[in-house]
Amino acid sequence: MTQATGVEALPTADFFDYESMLSVAEQRKLHELRDFLAAEVAPYAGEWWNRAEFPAHILPKLAALELSTPAQRGYSHLFAGLVIAEITRVDTSIATFFLVHHDLFVEALYEFGSDDQRGRLLDDASNLRTTGAFALTEPEHGSDVAGGMETRARRISSHSGAADDDGGDCWVLNGAKRWIGNGTFCDYMLVWARDEADGAVRGFIVDASLPGVTRSRIENKIALRTVQNADIVFDDVRVREADRFATVSSFEDTNKLLRGSRIMVAWQAVGQQLAAFDVARQYAVERRQFGRPLAKFQLIQQQLVSMLGNAVASMGMMVRIAQLQDRDAADMAQVALAKSYTSARMRETVAMGRSLLGGNGIVTDFRMAKIFADAEAIYTYEGSYEINTLIVGRAVTGVSAIV
Repeated sequence: MTQATGVEALPTADFFDYESMLSVAEQRKLHELRDFLAAEVAPYAGEWWNRAEFPAHILPKLAALELSTPAQRGYSHLFAGLVIAEITRVDTSIATFFLVHHDLFVEALYEFGSDDQRGRLLDDASNLRTTGAFALTEPEHGSDVAGGMETRARRISSHSGAADDDGGDCWVLNGAKRWIGNGTFCDYMLVWARDEADGAVRGFIVDASLPGVTRSRIENKIALRTVQNADIVFDDVRVREADRFATVSSFEDTNKLLRGSRIMVAWQAVGQQLAAFDVARQYAVERRQFGRPLAKFQLIQQQLVSMLGNAVASMGMMVRIAQLQDRDAADMAQVALAKSYTSARMRETVAMGRSLLGGNGIVTDFRMAKIFADAEAIYTYEGSYEINTLIVGRAVTGVSAIV
């Protein structure tokens, strides 16, 4: 629970030592991840964020850690969650890249992919030789995308004379997606579209270089600036039948995948709080005002303790979610409560941290401004606070107030 010298010798933000619940091998692997983040990410993350630049050069070293979809590799769900929290603790943008690629793209190959699709794509994707995106949200549809999805897919039979190059059936996609993480540079994207024939939701593995795919970076963001979110347009994009997820026929089929990614975003909310506490505590101990450290002022200690309490409570909730995951028993309402609760506590925590740093809290030189800004993205994506709250409200009352 404590580290070595100076501020590092004080208790960590994991005040209840949840990390000790991991196996020895998992603890060792988590320390390996920390060493990587300290050497390859922490010194540079602020500049990447300032320049809105994605550090593609670190991907081979990140892949070498062999942390893609940890649960598929036999690790616990608690370890998988702490991996996301630790990456977020150092840089939320890199954690978001990791989550989108591994917990949505790679996990979807495990969940929905055929033997052929896994054989063609899984090894390269797991080892970051190729990168993926998850194209669900649309320009006019975020929370209501399940019912309002406008991107369309039309099947063309091989008997029509307009089949794919291999002579098989193909699909033609038309529509647009927005806020697609990794979208500007990914090799593949999972695109969700409504079948023109029967209205069913279909999932497709789309090569991002196909004719008719247009990608443009979303500019002027105040959060997750390192993440390359994209607007994507599909104009008569032809996709082979072999690249369709054959087992997907409704939005409900994606729920397990979306539930898992929502859990990981809740772990991001934990990581943000760990980061805010780390920065605020160090600043309070080292910064001097009125001839003494800030930490000697009662109101500063009160803020730090409130931040710590929020972080520990959020971690405790996520530890329990991980235990439920290990039994495949975490339902969507429980996950929605975890995401809404942890993101609300995160918002409080980062606001206190920003306040504690005073004027230095609004410049990225001191990290807290970046932490504060990035929290707003976490508060919103994978279901806004309000939508997740209403999911829980529906569960506890039996009445839906969403529509």
